[in-house]
Amino acid sequence: MNFKLNNGSCCMGRKGCSKVQNNKLNTYDWLCDVPDAENATDYVEVQFKNTRKGYYVNSAKIPLEKGDVVAVEATPGHDIGSVTLTGKLVLLQMKKNNTRTDVEIKRIYRKAKPNDLEKYEEAKAKEHETMIRSRQIAADLGLNMKIGDVEYQGDGNKAIFYYIADERVDFRQLIKVLADAFRVRIEMKQIGARQEAGRIGGIGPCGRELCCSSWMTSFVSVATGAARYQDISMNPQKLAGQCAKLKCCINYEVDAYVEAQKRLPSREIVLETKDNTYYHFKTDIFKREITYSTDKSFASNLVMIPAKRAFDVINMNKRGMKPISLEADEKPQPPKRDSHDILGQDSLTRFDNSASKKKKKKKKRLPVNGNNPENRNNAPQKQKENRQKPINNEKSQPNAK
Repeated sequence: MNFKLNNGSCCMGRKGCSKVQNNKLNTYDWLCDVPDAENATDYVEVQFKNTRKGYYVNSAKIPLEKGDVVAVEATPGHDIGSVTLTGKLVLLQMKKNNTRTDVEIKRIYRKAKPNDLEKYEEAKAKEHETMIRSRQIAADLGLNMKIGDVEYQGDGNKAIFYYIADERVDFRQLIKVLADAFRVRIEMKQIGARQEAGRIGGIGPCGRELCCSSWMTSFVSVATGAARYQDISMNPQKLAGQCAKLKCCINYEVDAYVEAQKRLPSREIVLETKDNTYYHFKTDIFKREITYSTDKSFASNLVMIPAKRAFDVINMNKRGMKPISLEADEKPQPPKRDSHDILGQDSLTRFDNSASKKKKKKKKRLPVNGNNPENRNNAPQKQKENRQKPINNEKSQPNAK
């Protein structure tokens, strides 16, 4: 066997061992390099449009690899799908999906021929038009249901109608009308709102592709209690996804919140002090800080204390003691910090300060009269002129007599 790496993937000469994930139902064959794992069974996993998969037996011993398009047995006629898994791992997947091996399993006929692919493309091209027309027929019959998707069989002899309904629907008359309209065998399958959102696809508020359309295959019920544990706002518009149900991602972190909550005092415990009685208001689980209020209904005289202090007060109350205040008697003083501003060099006004200093240097204040240098230069000449002028003081003049 030739070992060959393809961009870091384990190819080892077989498509079935490739790590390339082209859809959410892709299965990585981690047994591809195990000796004799490929020929361990004749069962093959085949995937069809959307999220439909099936397991078939390769009784004709056709050499198949992952990605091969094959024609498989159907009721009636045949269907077209692509091989997604071969070898020993198929048995484990069948066990995981509760597929029984004691009943008769359908066969793989052959690799798809050009004629088979041509019929398959013709049938696939009619799916959207059939869905629109079937919705109109259901509305004319007054049925409270929504047909979300239509899937034709590979040979075009059968069509699967996926519908959504909040209550039980009697669609026997609908099947007769659809069979007369499209001349095919009709099969109805009910799906949930989350499955429909996964088929349509979209972008979530997180900016990523919807989980239901990218990787989720099984859906677990989501309760509002999970949102309460995480202190998420109980706003229906924020909690609901594009399927109008609670977001699946609410369940992702709830286990971490539950484990963290176990290390905090119960929300039902009331704290007693000499002055007031305090009730739980809110909890910051990861900071381990609890806020208490003196009123049970609304926020009043809120006090935030660490979880350690809350446990201390609870133990004091159990011994019949009441602290003076809910906060610690001796508050730890914050460490002294250097008054030097380490960000002073990055002040936003540093350019303005330097510019104003330059302007002040350029501007010279003119001195007052006596200190003016021009007045100093002209002072002797002015004194000379003053000496030459006659003095008009009457007291200094002699009598004319």
